[in-house]
Amino acid sequence: MLAAFSITANGHAATDSHHDTVADIVQVVRESGLPNRTDPMFTTVEGEWDEIFAMLRRAVDAAQTHGTRVSLNLKADIRPGYTGEMEGKLKRLETAIASRQDD
Repeated sequence: MLAAFSITANGHAATDSHHDTVADIVQVVRESGLPNRTDPMFTTVEGEWDEIFAMLRRAVDAAQTHGTRVSLNLKADIRPGYTGEMEGKLKRLETAIASRQDD
């Protein structure tokens, strides 16, 4: 299962940056041991349903220390029996793009 998510804490002192909140969340993700990748908008993790949702709970708990309200946006690709899809999907995409350039 792949899960891409973003977590935002609201209700704290006005600021243009949420880097401290994001840092705490990414630390939770990395400590989970799940394969992960963080980009400017989302963090993607790969693992089993229970592993991912347990990590998300800890990440939300970390975000709650930064505000009175937390928003979680989640997109999941649930494909039983497949692993290594964080890299596999990208490799298949690059292969498809390269094959079009050969035409």
